[in-house]
Amino acid sequence: MTALALREAKQGKAEATQRRAARPDVSVWVAASAGSGKTKVLTDRVLSLMLNGTDPGRILCLTFTRAAAAEMANRLAERLARWAADADESVAADLHRLLGRYPDAELLTEARRLFARVLDVPGGMKIQTIHAFCQSILGRFPLEARVAPHFQVLDERSAAELLEAGREEVLSAATDGPLADALSEVSSHAQEAGFTDLMAALIRERGRFGRMIRDHGGIDVLLDAIARHLGVDPADSVEAVIDVACRDEAVDIMGLRLVTGALAAGSQKDQARGAVIKDWLDDPDGRAGRFPAYLAAFFTKAGEGERFKTLIHKQALAAMAGSDRILESEAARLAAVRTRLRSVTVARATAALLRLGAAILAAYERHKAARALLDYDDLILKTRDLLRRPGLAPWVLYKLDGGLDHVLIDESQDTNPEQWEVVEALTAEFFVGEGQRDYPRTVFAVGDPKQSIYSFQRADPAAFAAMRDHFDGKARDAWQELSRVALDVSFRSTSAVLTAVDAVFADPAAQDGVLFGEAGIRHDPVRVGQGGLVELWPPVEAEDLEPPDPWTPPVAAADDDGSPALHRPPRTRLARLVARKIWHWTRAETGADDPAAWLASKGRRLRPEDVLVLVRRRNEFVEELVRELKLLDVPVAGLDRMVLTDQLAVMDLVALGRCLLLPDDDLTLATVLKGPLIGLTEAQLFTLAHGRDDRLWSALKRRAATEPAFAAAHDELAALMARADFVPPHELYAEILGRRGGRARLLARLGPEARDPIEEFLSLALAYEREHVPSLEGFLHWLEAGAQEVKRDLEHGADAVRVMTVHGAKGLQAPVVVLPDTCQMPIAGRGLLWMSAAPVRPGRGRRDLVVWPIRQVYDSEAVGLARRAGRLEQEREYRRLLYVAMTRAEDRLYVCGWKSRNELPEGCWYRLVQRGLESAGASAAFDFRDVLDDGWAGPGWRIEDPQSAPCEADAAAPPLAVAPLALPGWAT
Repeated sequence: MTALALREAKQGKAEATQRRAARPDVSVWVAASAGSGKTKVLTDRVLSLMLNGTDPGRILCLTFTRAAAAEMANRLAERLARWAADADESVAADLHRLLGRYPDAELLTEARRLFARVLDVPGGMKIQTIHAFCQSILGRFPLEARVAPHFQVLDERSAAELLEAGREEVLSAATDGPLADALSEVSSHAQEAGFTDLMAALIRERGRFGRMIRDHGGIDVLLDAIARHLGVDPADSVEAVIDVACRDEAVDIMGLRLVTGALAAGSQKDQARGAVIKDWLDDPDGRAGRFPAYLAAFFTKAGEGERFKTLIHKQALAAMAGSDRILESEAARLAAVRTRLRSVTVARATAALLRLGAAILAAYERHKAARALLDYDDLILKTRDLLRRPGLAPWVLYKLDGGLDHVLIDESQDTNPEQWEVVEALTAEFFVGEGQRDYPRTVFAVGDPKQSIYSFQRADPAAFAAMRDHFDGKARDAWQELSRVALDVSFRSTSAVLTAVDAVFADPAAQDGVLFGEAGIRHDPVRVGQGGLVELWPPVEAEDLEPPDPWTPPVAAADDDGSPALHRPPRTRLARLVARKIWHWTRAETGADDPAAWLASKGRRLRPEDVLVLVRRRNEFVEELVRELKLLDVPVAGLDRMVLTDQLAVMDLVALGRCLLLPDDDLTLATVLKGPLIGLTEAQLFTLAHGRDDRLWSALKRRAATEPAFAAAHDELAALMARADFVPPHELYAEILGRRGGRARLLARLGPEARDPIEEFLSLALAYEREHVPSLEGFLHWLEAGAQEVKRDLEHGADAVRVMTVHGAKGLQAPVVVLPDTCQMPIAGRGLLWMSAAPVRPGRGRRDLVVWPIRQVYDSEAVGLARRAGRLEQEREYRRLLYVAMTRAEDRLYVCGWKSRNELPEGCWYRLVQRGLESAGASAAFDFRDVLDDGWAGPGWRIEDPQSAPCEADAAAPPLAVAPLALPGWAT
């Protein structure tokens, strides 16, 4: 069978499976692997439902992101528009692919009418994120949901401001009473910076924390549950435990007194131990104060470590047989006391921290209520409560355009327990007698537990199967069917990429956390016969350098990662190599006969937009890679997230604002004059500033009368100063960037990547004016104090290399993917430790508990178990993240990394990929010394598929004139 015939056969198989998933008469649960056409199945399902007679207004599609909702809405509109305008033959062929049968005239006419029917739906079709859907429900039924009719949704920045206000309010009030005691307890275990981090961690989890308090019926009940989970009484205190442990009835007084006599006849260590024990026994009233010293006689590290291996030596033991057993018995008793003390300490510290947190959360809720604001957690919880309210929920559901008949959930592996509860409430009548109609009402969910990487939003991959079983039981009880469909035919990636993915996750060590009851992972590629490549480069080690000059400043002589100054950081070497490779692929004049510069399957040269660099973390490597790409003049889109005040364009705008407020600040004025908004040259600024005996602003006014450049600068700044105190910040900056040409000058100096920061800066100016009295000084302080982090949309079609985190790239793809951050394991979480207590019904998760373990030395059995479980879940998600990263690649995948301390952790991505490629029989040798002056050589691994099928249609590209992907030498 030819490659083309095999591809058509696989495509036919995939379309048949997709038609099963799109059946309008049954509920369907779809497990879709990466690249298997998930969005197409969702669109097909909606079209099938409408062709089956469902009113478009009675269909609800819940997606995970706004981008996914927009993509689905666009696809649906585009297809319906084609049905309305194309020839009958074209529409009939499309309906045949969708339904598996040719349409009759009536169905063809109905298909053409659907576009108009969708346009007539009030407010448009319900294709929304679950948060947007909940906001729309609360907006329609505010009184029933017990929210203010004019409520607004808090953005992240405003929520942070209200939380900070609540924090300051609580800490200011903690001068006496329980809050003062709680603050004193927390400060005794945490320094100032540590306390700030702890409160920030608790506030970040405010939604989960609030739910935990509600689930347990109040903060006091919660604290009692935490104490019991740690194995202590809620009323216990450190002093009480020590007091009980020091009483005569708790101690073998007689035996220990006899032992002290034996110890006095032994070595110096025995004598010292005996003296400590004797002093402790002889002072009944002072035993509690001497207890730490008493512990140090039995345990290392001043009583905090392990038990001494030898408690009594032979000479002393000879003086009294059995004294060793008495000491061992006392050491065992003290070990139990010490364990209880640690648990009590953790319980009390946790209780203090949570009391402070609960007070801050209560203040935050008061601030929201006073301003009629809701945050994103409120949208979900209040909608859930509304849809569960007896006697009211059915009326609310009916009023939603006459009710809902079909609910579709996209990316269902990322749905958290509270969101599932909303879905359950929406579909509560679907499978009961009152909900039955002449046609079935259905639930459709599509997801992939292998791609569940949002645990910080409480997504649980196991809930996908749990909720499937839950709805399966509901359907069976109603004599309905829940069809289970698996989509494993991939349209995205070439055989080489999918072979590598399957080989990596065939290793049992890589499967933990990725498989959920399946026998294994196997992808069936449609792109048969198309050229593909996977390479694993040898890892980078630190490079030995010449000793620095003795007069080199210490800052210059030290490496950023703390390695000795005689080594070049390995991440710097890798950033240089990756940048040089991308330059070679996309910009070098290599000629038409270089396979590395071609996308063989598409028959065209690589472009910068074809390259996607994925990292786990935004670290120094990302900054170095972006810098190296810019040095090579390779277009790069920058980072997918940025701190707005760190952007040069924003710095220039802030400096201008500061200058308008205080022109006598010479340094700021010089910055503005030299910056792109004014544009004086270095020589002009020197002429203006050198030799003056007054302020720089005075010098500028004086010289403005004689020199045109200085006159233009003075007039521009003076005109803006005259307006700065009288117009709102947004109006002022809009004038600067618009009519006065500031935007054009900034973009000319800084490049097109400055556009996003400028637009976000203006948006924040508007946001500030909505919540505060508009003033330039207030806005600049608000902006700089907030350190606003901006999420950028890098999928905008610009011809530039994209550098993103794997989380940010979820749902994206690219012909060439580079994974450089593969040699480091995730850092174990610090601070708060979340755990689960009592299990509840599947899909609803567990009742949460949280503990502040202080330090690892305080770990009890319960805390240690929770710490290990948390670490295990973190590593499982780490492996799922690798699956997501690898499956973003369409044609080529390059895996590389740098060693920290020249070591490769056993469970890191690099090791997992290495074992997988070795098992697939891949091997290669790489030599990068011809690419870089600090290049390296070593063994690597390669999987390569030649191009044996026709290239994809690309009329704008020249035909491929070479044999596919041989990739010898440095061109690899």
